[in-house]
Amino acid sequence: MRRMKHLRFLLATLLMVLGLSVPVAYAEEPPANEPAAAAQILTWTAGDPIDRYLSAPTTAVAGATTIVFENSTATGNTTGMPHTLTFDIADPEYNNDVPLNILANPNDDQGGKHTAEVVLTPGRYLYHCTIPGHGTMQGILVVTEGGGEDTTAPTTSAKVDGTKNADGAYVGQATVTVEAADETGGSGVEKTEFAVGDAGEWQPYTGPVVVNTVGDHKIRYRATDKAGNVAAEKSESFKVVAPDTGDTTAPETSAEVTGEKNEQRQYVGMATVTVSASDAGSGVNTTEYAIGADGAWQPYTAPVMFHDPGTYTVRYRATDKAGNAAAEKAVDFTLVAAPVEDKTPPVVSAKVDGNVNFDGAYVGTAKVTVTATDADSGVDKVEYSLDGAPYVAYTAPLVVDRFGRHTVAYRATDKAGNGSEAKQLAFTVVEGAGEAPNCPEFDERETVFVGAVNSGVPNRMTKARCTIGELIEDEKSWSSHALFLKHVDTVRDRLIAEGIINAREGKLIYQAARSSGIGKPGNTTGYTPLFDGSQTSFNKWQHVGGGSFGLNADGSMTSGTSKAGLGMLLFPERKYGDFSLKLQWRDDAPVNGNANSGVFVRFPNVYDHPEESRPEWVAIKYGHEVQVLDRPDGDMYKTGSIYGFDRVGLAGAGVTPKGTWNDYEIQVVDQHYKIFRNGVLINEFENTGGQVFEPPRGDDPGTDGRRYASGYIGLQVHGVTDVVSYRDIRIKEL
Repeated sequence: MRRMKHLRFLLATLLMVLGLSVPVAYAEEPPANEPAAAAQILTWTAGDPIDRYLSAPTTAVAGATTIVFENSTATGNTTGMPHTLTFDIADPEYNNDVPLNILANPNDDQGGKHTAEVVLTPGRYLYHCTIPGHGTMQGILVVTEGGGEDTTAPTTSAKVDGTKNADGAYVGQATVTVEAADETGGSGVEKTEFAVGDAGEWQPYTGPVVVNTVGDHKIRYRATDKAGNVAAEKSESFKVVAPDTGDTTAPETSAEVTGEKNEQRQYVGMATVTVSASDAGSGVNTTEYAIGADGAWQPYTAPVMFHDPGTYTVRYRATDKAGNAAAEKAVDFTLVAAPVEDKTPPVVSAKVDGNVNFDGAYVGTAKVTVTATDADSGVDKVEYSLDGAPYVAYTAPLVVDRFGRHTVAYRATDKAGNGSEAKQLAFTVVEGAGEAPNCPEFDERETVFVGAVNSGVPNRMTKARCTIGELIEDEKSWSSHALFLKHVDTVRDRLIAEGIINAREGKLIYQAARSSGIGKPGNTTGYTPLFDGSQTSFNKWQHVGGGSFGLNADGSMTSGTSKAGLGMLLFPERKYGDFSLKLQWRDDAPVNGNANSGVFVRFPNVYDHPEESRPEWVAIKYGHEVQVLDRPDGDMYKTGSIYGFDRVGLAGAGVTPKGTWNDYEIQVVDQHYKIFRNGVLINEFENTGGQVFEPPRGDDPGTDGRRYASGYIGLQVHGVTDVVSYRDIRIKEL
């Protein structure tokens, strides 16, 4: 056995002499009573880490070698992670004559410990792990000639070249060349370095160093071999003088401070001082700077950055190669710390005050107070939304005195732009000691509109408990434009006196009123009431079919309260072509009720079709029904749908709680329909079935989308469980 291993060693040595690669051999450890065949044993170990070997040799001697690689539980592998020990043979900078590749893990047939017999040659071997993600497990093995480790440092020398004057100084510039060599049989020179002056940092030497700065100089140098031996530091000292050019003019100098400034012209977070020097004669030799009145002069080589808050004076100067020195100058500036970025939204809360009955409802009125705080940049604005209306600015506690269920959403934004998440609270106001405000019309839009003109003024609540827009009465039929402007002027003066608006806002509202043209001949901005809550206006409507509508004491009317069946309440006084119809509706059905209703538009006279046994079907077959239905289940046509033609869901403007009034606007121009709920466009429908015609053809001319160019208006009732209330119905011809 011993003889076989000796023969293997001789064979490996012969192959190395012939320049052939040595095949990798894997073998078990030799028995304890038999010596290893190789002259040296090199051991690598690995464990759980994937960024390093746990141990690895750094040097070796050339010749037969036993490589041991162990990645086992004994070396600390607790996860069963495999590793490899691979010698790289592709990189030309390293030896490539040993194609070693050992895979080991604690669960293999060797228990994670493997050996291989190789022959190493002088030079460097690059080894690493080839398992993906383990690429940082690598290192270098330095191999020296057999007979001992390389312990001798390289030899170094340097020389200075250039044109000298009579005093031995170099004129204009000097060139320093450094040489390094490692003795025969050594590991070879790894790197050569140089440094300028006594305190300069070491830099890689890659070629001759040119020094053209006038003055005394010192260049230090050293070298390191591949075995890590470092040669003793040496140096060359010399002097460089400027050529005689007759230059008597000092350099021109300037300095600039840059960085972000605040309103006080202070630099925020960081300031950078850039010094410039130029010389048209012999050229700039040195540029220096100093910090503070007593600071030491330092060479200026790059812009100087300041990070610490404080007040600074930076002095600077320059000399040229002829020895001319520029006068000292200085720049002054103040640096302050950068403010901490505000990323935290305001803290916002709200509470409701008022007289509460046994059911927890507020009697007469409820007052909502919103509070917001921000400890960083400060609160910029607070907003609220009442019953799903657009958000408006919160400036004072909100008084809610309209009976029914209400939801107030509120939020706040700080001066850094951070917005809080919207919160909301819900409450009910019931009739009691207080009386509901007597507002001329309903308008809770975010800004004050006069007709179709937006004044841009916030539509605030007034002391009369009505919004500004409600007091303008732009939907009333005015007999003249002058009379309307006089009314607006009166309202404006009162609101300015009460502090609700300022003079500028009053001017904007008056300008919007003038631009609206309300009251002028031919102006159709105003809306005509069809139902204003009075018995007189209710009597103008006519009921056909089943079901019923009843007039309520609060000026609303409700469907489905006393009679079962499908029917309709129609306004028979006239037909309408292009129009904007506005009304308010409310879901008053029981919890399990459907609250199914709708608004019929553009249907013919129900009595002109005797073939229909039920007159309410004339509106269904020859007009369009704009659906009112907030239930998530049941009929697929939800609020805002054009029944049978254009279906929409409930996501558009959202669903308000039962008992909440909703604004509804139906705009019809030619065959284009727009449906708005609480100011939000929730459906837009275009009849695409062809040219509008009269009279209708067939049993249902609407199956292809075609309808009359004009017709009547009606409200649908489904039955006693479909309880929907309506109020404030008005129309404007377009």
